[in-house]
Order: sequence, then structure tokens, then C-alpha cells
Amino acid sequence: MPNLQALVSNGSQQRLTTSFPGVTWPAQASMLTGKLPSEHGVIANGFYWRDEKEIEMWTAWNDKIEAPQIWDLLHEISADIKSLAWFPMLSKGSGADYICMPKPVHNPDGSESLWCYTQPQEYYGDLLESIGHFPLQHFWGPLANIKSSQWILESAVKAISDFKPHFSYIYIPHLDYAAQKLGPNSSAALQSVAELDKALGEMIQGIDESLGNNNVVWIVASEYVINEVDHVTYPNRLLREAGLLNVSLQEDGEHLDLDSPAWALVDHQFSHIFIKNRCQETIQKVQHMFDGQNGIEEILVGEERSKYGLNHERSGDVILVSTSNSWQAYYWWLDDAKAPRFARTVDIHRKPGYDPVELHFDMETKSIPLDASLIKGSHGAPVTDETQQGIIVSNSSSILEGRNWMDIELCEHLVNAVSSAHHS
Repeated sequence: MPNLQALVSNGSQQRLTTSFPGVTWPAQASMLTGKLPSEHGVIANGFYWRDEKEIEMWTAWNDKIEAPQIWDLLHEISADIKSLAWFPMLSKGSGADYICMPKPVHNPDGSESLWCYTQPQEYYGDLLESIGHFPLQHFWGPLANIKSSQWILESAVKAISDFKPHFSYIYIPHLDYAAQKLGPNSSAALQSVAELDKALGEMIQGIDESLGNNNVVWIVASEYVINEVDHVTYPNRLLREAGLLNVSLQEDGEHLDLDSPAWALVDHQFSHIFIKNRCQETIQKVQHMFDGQNGIEEILVGEERSKYGLNHERSGDVILVSTSNSWQAYYWWLDDAKAPRFARTVDIHRKPGYDPVELHFDMETKSIPLDASLIKGSHGAPVTDETQQGIIVSNSSSILEGRNWMDIELCEHLVNAVSSAHHS
């Protein structure tokens, strides 16, 4: 990454440890609040609302974060300190002054039209005129590529040039795709690193031309590390075989019955198992059932969930944590012929959990293979050694203080740094 190396050549590079669970929504919420899920409430990349018996994946707004974020804390210091939130998840409706997030329009015929939520509301129109629509189809799924990250960075340059915020948080998703699909050390994953560096170089040049290369402190951080995996666990299948998970047979296959005694909302390398009526007998049965299960490192029940700050009302009654070489798939059917129709489609909202196999969409058959063993990279498990630590780098030699960081330490530190710079 020559552009990133040049940026930080006179700066600093440190290790960064992501708190558990190291997946997008919780990782960003922890970094932006300085709190663990027990306080900010973001327990996964989605939620199960027990009272309504509804799963919400990837659609929640900022009100689901139950702790103040960096922009809120900066506003408490001074309303004049302006922040930009460019594509962090859960930022729709946040307290940031300038925001951009995908928000496709759902048409009556079931199709989607490209659009983004922006603050100011009319700003997406300006972006549309200058650089065109956000390429949503390249943001996630089988068509995911550098085009979405290029758009994010190009639009961020325009917004920073237009609004000149004091603090900007920009999420760039590009390194996720090939690393999960083919493995973090695959040639495709390494190529994605080079592609991202080129896009970063163009952004850095654009910001330098707009603001001056001596006027910006850059901090580039990895949200989490993607590890090689060679094993997959199917919690819902195991629960079904134990007689704890029920399905309903519908026209297009077997659907999960959320009124089951137990079922799992899976997310990369962990899952939340929700127990009907929080029945203690069922909780104990589930705990014993997964004890010693291949691919499962830890089983957290009740107060044990506080080990990682996951003792929250929204959390499952049992939390399964994978070994670093394994991940968890949401499948509950025992016969692929009985899988629901959406299982073979890119449908991130209907699946009760994260499905990276969507990256293996077959263009000839227009469907997704139901083979979770295809996935070669995953993340989310607790950091136990240096191979699971990310990095944080800066063009400033002092702001990272020459020490390694936990993600939850950054919020207060950056608030103080931005506040000091503003008042000076």
C-alpha cells in the first residue's frame, strides 16, 4: 500500500484490538461510543425484537445505539464542532452534522431504486449531479467491488471540501469481500488491498488540494481482522435435531418458526440463541448440547455474557463463540430441497443471520449454492493473539501516543484531540 505508507511515513503505526464481537455494527458502535454492547446495545449486525417476534437485519437507524457517539460528545463541548459520518452503519438519523448512507427506495413492484440518506437532506442531489448514483449493487454481494468504495471516497472528498467538518468518520468496506469469499491470503484479497490503496491515494490527493496537506490529521484503522477458516457450524440444525427448533412448511420450503423453544441468530463467528420465555431448563439443555461441539470455543450463559460486555436485554440467552478457524451458518433445513426460496438469493433482510455464501452467487443459474464450506475467511471471534489484531496508523507522530489501542479507548481520546484542536 504505497499511498498509505507515504501518508504515514513520518507518523506512527500501532496495533488495534477489536472488542468482541468483532463484526461491523458492534465494532463501529464500540469505536464511536467508547462503550461495550452492554451499554450501547448493538449486540450483532441485527436484532431480534422479542415482543414483536421480528428479526431486523441491516435496516436499523441510529436510535438503536443507546450511548452518545463521538459527534454527540463533540456537540456537548461546542455546537460549533462539526462532524461528518460517511457510511458508518446505523448512522441514519444520527447527531452528526453531515451524513451519507445507502437508503434505496423500495418500489411497489418489489424493485429498488438507488438513493442515499443524506444530511443535509438535499445533498444527495448535489452528489448525484457531480458523481452520479451510489453503486449499491457493488456495496455487498456477488457484484461487490472497488466501485462502491471509490464512490464513498470521492463523495467524501466533495463533502469535506464543501462543509469542512472538524471530524470525519468514513467507512470503506472493500477489504471484506474477497477475504471472506476466498480467504484473507488469497491473491484476490491481496489485489483488493492494492485497489483500496489506489482509491485512498486519490482521496488523499483530493483532500490535500482542498484543505492543504498540513491541515489534516489522518487516522486509518482496521475494524477487525479476517482470519482463515476451514470449518463451519450449523447451530440451528443442531437445535432442530435436538427437537428444540421448529419449522413451518410453506409453498417455497421450510421456514424458521420464531416461536420455537430455541433458535440462533448467527453472525460470522458467534450467535445469539434465543430461548422461548427464557426457560431455564431449555437454556441448560442448550448449554450442555453445545459443550464440546467442534468449532465452538465458548458457551456464554446469563452473567457469563458480561465477560465480553454482552449482558444486554437484546442479547441471546445463550451465546456461542466460534474457534478462530470456524464460523457459523444460519441454515436450519436438513435437506437442501426444502430450503426456503430466499436461501438461494441475495436477501440480507430475510435471512436470520449473516450469509457470506451470497458472495458465491452463480451467474449462470442465478442462484447461491447452499454450501457454507465455500467460505474461506471470517471474523468476530475474541482477539486472543497478535494474528487477530488489526492496525491503526496516522500521519501524526504523536496522536496515537506510541501505544497499542483497544477500540473502546479511541472515542474519548479523539474527542479530546478534536476539542483541543478546535479551541486552539
